[in-house]
Amino acid sequence: MKRLPKRILFTIASLLLITGLALVLYQPVSVEIGRREAIGIIEEFDRAFDSVNKKSKKSAESPTSDSKQQMNVDVRALRKASIKYNRSLIDNQGTVDTSDYSKAALKLSDYGVTNGVFGYISAPAIGMALPIYLGANNSLMSIGAAHMCNTSLPLDMNDTNCCIAGHTGYRGRVFFDNLRRMSVGDKVKIKNYWQSVTYTVKTTKTITDKQSGDFYIQRGKKLLTLMTCVSNGRGGFDRFLVICEK
Repeated sequence: MKRLPKRILFTIASLLLITGLALVLYQPVSVEIGRREAIGIIEEFDRAFDSVNKKSKKSAESPTSDSKQQMNVDVRALRKASIKYNRSLIDNQGTVDTSDYSKAALKLSDYGVTNGVFGYISAPAIGMALPIYLGANNSLMSIGAAHMCNTSLPLDMNDTNCCIAGHTGYRGRVFFDNLRRMSVGDKVKIKNYWQSVTYTVKTTKTITDKQSGDFYIQRGKKLLTLMTCVSNGRGGFDRFLVICEK
């Protein structure tokens, strides 16, 4: 058998080496890119937060006919709609199908929010910081954390249980992968366009995909429930919850 020229053998070996390195580096490089993207979105949100609240305060002190047009986000209208939405849920727990979790609770573009971000969630104990989108569907959960429709929006209100879902094991990104490392007493902060709300982890638990009682409102409490999928050891998935309270 005729041997291949050394030059061709070297080329093949180089290509195999490059392919191997690409496969090894894909995950950490992709995760770092995703982390930087999330940080960029959060920093942009903080700038928007400062801007809309500064302009809102200024217009309240010296109102003008075009004060609303000067704001990119109509924060007052968004807050009012968010409060109304939360109040509408209190007496309707358990009356909706879970498939509705994937819908958006509010149409943010109606309030000047063009990037779909309602706020962001951070958990220093596990180094997590992610933008929050409205609607726990595959499209939004591939870029950040997702609010589950028909649960409370993250506001500092009594009689609320804000449920937020995030992927675990999503190729090339880290979302809620480290939730299982959280402990009782850890802090979780959510920032929306007008306030920051800090919660404390009270308990963690695993439920089946048929259980939904932990997503319901408990009267007089301000709850935050974080959810991600975990293997049930039988080829399917259970749900791991981190339940927090203000």
